Amino acid sequence: MRIFLGFLLMVFFGVGTLAQTLPPARPNIIYIMADDLGYFDLGCYGNPYNETPHLDSLARHGLRFTQAYSASPVCSPSRAAILTGRHPARYGLTNFIAGNRTDPASPVNPAPWNPFLPSSATTLAEWIKPLGYTTGMVGKWHLGGADSLAPWNQGFDFSRMIGKNGLDYYNYSIFEDSYTKEFKDDGTKYLTDKLSDYAVEFVEMNAKKSFFLYLTYSTPHVMLVPRGDKLRKYFMKYNQFEGKYNPNYAAMIESMDEGVGRLMETLQKNGLLENTLVIFTSDNGGVGLDELGPIPTNMEPLRKWKGHIYEGGIRIPAIAFWKEKIAPGQTSDQYFSNVDYFATFSELLRYPMPNIEMDSRSILANLLDPKTTRPDQPAYWHYPHFSNQMGRPAGAMRLGDYKLTESYETGEMELYNLREDLSESKNLAASMPEKKQEMAAQWKAWQQQVKANMPVRK
Repeated sequence: MRIFLGFLLMVFFGVGTLAQTLPPARPNIIYIMADDLGYFDLGCYGNPYNETPHLDSLARHGLRFTQAYSASPVCSPSRAAILTGRHPARYGLTNFIAGNRTDPASPVNPAPWNPFLPSSATTLAEWIKPLGYTTGMVGKWHLGGADSLAPWNQGFDFSRMIGKNGLDYYNYSIFEDSYTKEFKDDGTKYLTDKLSDYAVEFVEMNAKKSFFLYLTYSTPHVMLVPRGDKLRKYFMKYNQFEGKYNPNYAAMIESMDEGVGRLMETLQKNGLLENTLVIFTSDNGGVGLDELGPIPTNMEPLRKWKGHIYEGGIRIPAIAFWKEKIAPGQTSDQYFSNVDYFATFSELLRYPMPNIEMDSRSILANLLDPKTTRPDQPAYWHYPHFSNQMGRPAGAMRLGDYKLTESYETGEMELYNLREDLSESKNLAASMPEKKQEMAAQWKAWQQQVKANMPVRK
């Protein structure tokens, strides 16, 4: 099938102003998420090596965020935050499922935690269905393996969940709406392409309905298994970049980019661009150490990577596109967390969020007009575990330009001004004790409010 690249230039010709009102019809929503995609891994975020023409085009003709965050430096808690609008600490879901690393030399053991999102949680899919939406989930779930916890029992009408050999990109399986129906790859269909097939199928099936699609690629999560036909050009230009980039990783990202292009072409073909909000983002920061293969990517100048509460582990790419509602070529410096999408969709659809304590705060005004700003809102990160990427038990909060971090092993707190020190290299805790004390009080109050699970002293 021809991969679509030029549609954005055509559909946006002559469109130069932001629409001021939402349409009377409730829009479709497509939420696309990569797995472990680093902040600088797309061309539109300054990467000169990886080729992402479709996502770059999406950013050129939509809105690119420079300070988007995940709610956690690892994937399962981040996914829980997106789907529930609540901080994962409220569910005790604070680590990636199967994450149980310890450190004998540490004074603490990891916090007790729940390795699943409970079935009692109200997901975006369950919340949106009473409005008449058809809901689809394609890709990586990673929120619990029991049948009651699977996407088909968490509000999704169309579920295509990665099953066996989920870290491989061949010889995997996909569960289709239940554990009884299973597609099994025989080594011939690249996983990323198969997920794109399902996403296109879902849109084609529901082109005349209102729909919500949650498309969660496993790309570019390790293991780094690309399609062989995409590798040559990356090997050929490898020496131009002093070894900072990984050919296998780049080829994997290109396959995902092609899938996004196919999905956008499907929207155009079915006349859905004007009534579909498309979000593209990542679940957390990129992998910065070798794990099941060579190092995938580089987060510099951000500090650290996946599994750490510093910027490299939690700052992520985020792009929003909506023809004639989001003006082309926009950039926003508004910081927010992926827990905020729930409230954003709530305001967009004029439909209240569940009547429980929510952590989500809408960024719709900023989405539709990036010049709009909102008062500084606190953002929180809680990771009381030892990550596979050598992260330590720690937490953090951001308020305005300032970010406070706490080591759960030592109790030490650090303070950074992110506007002046993106790399978090200048600890201001000693020189700004009043600011540190102010934020520390708010941080501790939040921990108590959400009943944060804490590491256990040995």
